[in-house]
Amino acid sequence: MNPSTALARVLVDELIRNGVREAVLAPGSRNAPLAFALHEADAAGRLRLHVRIDERTAGFLALGLAKASKSIVPVVCTSGTAAANLHPAVLEAHHGGVQLLVITADRPPELRRTGANQTTEQPGLYGQAVRYAIDLGAPEARAGQVAMWRTTVCRVAAAAFGTLSGDRGPVHLNVPLREPLVPDGDPDWVESLAGRDDGAPWTVVHADVVGIESPADGPAAAGTEARTVVVAGDSSGSLGYLAAAVAARRGWPVVAEPSSSARTPGALRTGTLLLGVPEFLDRYAPDRVLVVGRPTLSRAVGALLRRPGVAVDVVADIPRWADPGHVVRSVRSESWLAAAFRTEWDPGAADWVIGEDDIPVEPADEAWSRAWRRADALASVALDDALGGALTGPTVARDVVAALPDDSLLVLGSSQPIRDADLAAVPRDDVTVLASRGLAGIDGTVSTAVGAALAHQEVGGGPAYALMGDLTFLHDTTGLVIGPGEPRPDLTIVVVNNDGGGIFGLLEQGGPEHAASFERVFATPHGVDLAALCAATRTVYLRAETLAELSKALVPAPGLRVVEVRTDRGGDRDLHARLRAAVAAAVTG
Repeated sequence: MNPSTALARVLVDELIRNGVREAVLAPGSRNAPLAFALHEADAAGRLRLHVRIDERTAGFLALGLAKASKSIVPVVCTSGTAAANLHPAVLEAHHGGVQLLVITADRPPELRRTGANQTTEQPGLYGQAVRYAIDLGAPEARAGQVAMWRTTVCRVAAAAFGTLSGDRGPVHLNVPLREPLVPDGDPDWVESLAGRDDGAPWTVVHADVVGIESPADGPAAAGTEARTVVVAGDSSGSLGYLAAAVAARRGWPVVAEPSSSARTPGALRTGTLLLGVPEFLDRYAPDRVLVVGRPTLSRAVGALLRRPGVAVDVVADIPRWADPGHVVRSVRSESWLAAAFRTEWDPGAADWVIGEDDIPVEPADEAWSRAWRRADALASVALDDALGGALTGPTVARDVVAALPDDSLLVLGSSQPIRDADLAAVPRDDVTVLASRGLAGIDGTVSTAVGAALAHQEVGGGPAYALMGDLTFLHDTTGLVIGPGEPRPDLTIVVVNNDGGGIFGLLEQGGPEHAASFERVFATPHGVDLAALCAATRTVYLRAETLAELSKALVPAPGLRVVEVRTDRGGDRDLHARLRAAVAAAVTG
């Protein structure tokens, strides 16, 4: 057996022993040994392989698989620019805390800095965006390497999960390989390639879990400030769900972003709009804001955190907590929040559930809490009246969220759609909502949605949906290129097509004083025929011209579909002004 084949087989076997069940491959020459090993593992039913022709698409597919499955997912590519094309996904995984494993095949060290074809400096390529990076030595025909290969896989897996650091995120394994790069049919190697006899990882890394057992921990946990507003931003795991439950117990208002897992029926629907009503906020301002996760959507939230006299505490599940205004007075862990239930807390328990009996409402200031709930009810009615039934970004987001079947997955594109859902959708707790809010770019959203849908449905989850704008969709049209025989999800992609970057019309550059330059350098109209684009990839295409037609198009169906909804961004700025005015009048009139 040649050294490259031996290394590849060991790496793939040890990845599987460390829990890898999904893997993504972009084809190439230098990564051929890894491609063969992954294909063999897929054929044996040990993992599920996904092949993509574009490395950027492959990276975001792996990101989506990792986000939805909460498992480590490797993406494997060849050397050169292929590795660089994974950088956007690595950055999103870094800032979003997603356990992505990037495996880049490389030329051997003796070819670096020689002008060799497809050879660049891959070690350190992703800089500080990875939790751990290692340049594995090129394999050789000698004994003493298998244990090192296996323990290296265990190291990168533990680093990706944040097992010891609590800081999950992407890792980089660079694998130099010498020719020959294809199996030679010889099964013999200079030492045994086998792993542990019991199928366990070569090195098992344990994380200590500190339980909260004392009943005395309960009253002090989550704080005792009478008037607390919980602001829940993007987070993974159970943090947002836990925050919503604690808030329900204490009677605290919750302003929750769609991807926070805290936007449950108990959360405020119009929280960000209420924060934009000075008269209301001056009268009912909180003494404290408890920030959970990483809020990124609303300027009104940022203003609340900087409001004089408001104390800001943070609950974070990764070491980099949210504090762009430099105002946070304390940072706490997830276990501190869980102590409010006076129960032992295991953050690794995937099936941990808070029962209704565990959430008695104990508002510290009942009249204040009731005022927030009443204002939200009034604002919600005013919001729907002002929205009406026209096709706009907010009405589409509202109706998409409302129409989803139970146990659905929804992936929200960055830019305007996630803000429209935040603005108009009625909170639900029976739909899983994901979004790439690490860097909040529009990169790879189609591929992320495909990956998330595949992972969601692999474990028995329901239908999957994605809501995104036209520029986001066009930015990742290669995500629709899925080869024959590749796993395909049941995924409906709703594209709100306003022929350009509608979000810019709501920002300062969208003001009338910038009209001369706005359309070309900000709105960037494209005129693309989405039906023809879908036809090129044999993707089912539908067009919804009314909200009623949209509702029909959202009925679950097999396969990958695109539903186009055309809107006019020209009136968006005035629409948002009317919505703010209607809510303000409802809660102050």
